[in-house]
Amino acid sequence: MKAARRGGLDARLERPEGRPTIFLSNESVVLGIEPEGCMTPLFGLRRAREVLDAHWVPSFRLPAAESKTGGLLGRIAGEFLCCPNFGPDCRVRGASVPSHGWTAHEEWTLEGIGLSDDGDEACCELSLESPSPELPLSWHRRVSVAKRQGAYYSLLSVRNRGASPLPICIGHHNTVGAPFLEGGCRISLSAERFKVSPEGTEFDSTGRLAVGAEFGDLASAPLRKGGVADIGLVPGLVGSTDFVAGAVPRKLSLGWSCVVNPRLGLAYLCFFPGASALPEGEIALSFNDLWMQYGGRSFKPWAETEGGEDRTFCLGTENATGAFASGLGYSLSHPELLGLPTTVEIPAGGERRLCYGTALLELDRALLREGVRDVEAEGSSIVLRGKKSYQRVALEGDFARPRGSAGWPAR
Repeated sequence: MKAARRGGLDARLERPEGRPTIFLSNESVVLGIEPEGCMTPLFGLRRAREVLDAHWVPSFRLPAAESKTGGLLGRIAGEFLCCPNFGPDCRVRGASVPSHGWTAHEEWTLEGIGLSDDGDEACCELSLESPSPELPLSWHRRVSVAKRQGAYYSLLSVRNRGASPLPICIGHHNTVGAPFLEGGCRISLSAERFKVSPEGTEFDSTGRLAVGAEFGDLASAPLRKGGVADIGLVPGLVGSTDFVAGAVPRKLSLGWSCVVNPRLGLAYLCFFPGASALPEGEIALSFNDLWMQYGGRSFKPWAETEGGEDRTFCLGTENATGAFASGLGYSLSHPELLGLPTTVEIPAGGERRLCYGTALLELDRALLREGVRDVEAEGSSIVLRGKKSYQRVALEGDFARPRGSAGWPAR
C-alpha cells in the first residue's frame, strides 16, 4: 500500500509541525493518527468548509521535538490503545510496564498506507513489539475509513511470542474535548451496573463521587457530601475528576458508549463486539469506563502552576478490560469487578483479536430530544434508539467488512 486518493477517499502520511501523522479521510470524516503512541488527536466531521474535531488535544501537549522527553502526558491526545496495562505504571513478572502500556508509549512501525484493493477504504497498518522479554507481546493494528461512513475501524491482533499464557489489560482510551465537548452534553452507556474507583487511587483527592460506591443508573451517582448527581449530564468545569467503571452485560452482542452534543446535533459513538455470540479468538471488552476530567487536579500539567486552578476539561469514554484504571498489577490481584473479568489471557504462542469502531454522527431531531438509550447492530448497520424514535446509520455493526479486509475469519 502507498498514499492514494480516489473516489472521495484519501490516505497519506504528512508531517504537520514536524510530527509524522497518517491521515485517512472520506466525504464526511477526517482521522489523524500519529505512529508515536498511536495517538489520534484528530477525528473530525466535515461541516461546510471546516472540520469539527471531537478529540481532546490538551493545552499542555508538547511540540513534536520535545514529545519523546515528556512521557505519556507530553503526547496524550484523542483515542489510543492501552495494552498490556490500563492505568499507572506497575511491575509485573519482573517487567516494568509504563502507564497504559507500551502501546501508548512506543513508536509504532507503519507497515502500509493506501486504499483497499476494492477502493472502498482508506487504511493503514501498524505494528509494535514489546521491549520486555518478560512480557513478549506484539501488536498489529489495521485502521480504516470506509466510503460514506462517519466512522473509523480498528482491527487489533495481540500475539504472545512466549511459551506461557499471559494475562493482560486492554482498552481503547477515547477522549473527547472542545469544541465537541461542552456542558449539557449527554452520556449513555451499554453498562447497567456501575462502581466508583475504590480508596487508594489517584482520584481520592480529586473526586466528588462517593469512593467505591455502587449504583445502577447514571442519573443517581452517590456524592461524597451526600445526595446524588446525574453523571449522564456533562456539568462543565466543576472542579472535580472522577472515574467510574460500568459492567457491559454479557448478554449483549454489541457493547457501546455514546456522548451527544444536543446543540451541535452530534453523537460520538464507540462500539465493539459483545460477549454474546463472540467469534472464537476475539475479545469482548468488559467495561464502559468514564474518566470525567472536569477540573480537580491542582497540580501540573493539569494546572498551570502547583496548587493552581485546573482548567482541563475533557471526557474519557474508555472501553476496556481492566480493574478501574488501576493497572495490570492491581487487575491481576483483583481478577473480577462487578462480576466480569479484569484481564484477558493471550495463549502461549497464540493471539487474540479485538474489533472496535468510533463514529461521529449527525442525529435526527427526535433522537436529540429523547436522547440515545440503546444501540443495536443490525447486519451492516447500527440502530440508535431513544424512548420512541430511532435512527439507522450505515456503520459496520457486525464488523463483517473490517474483519474480511483484515483477513480474519468471518463470523
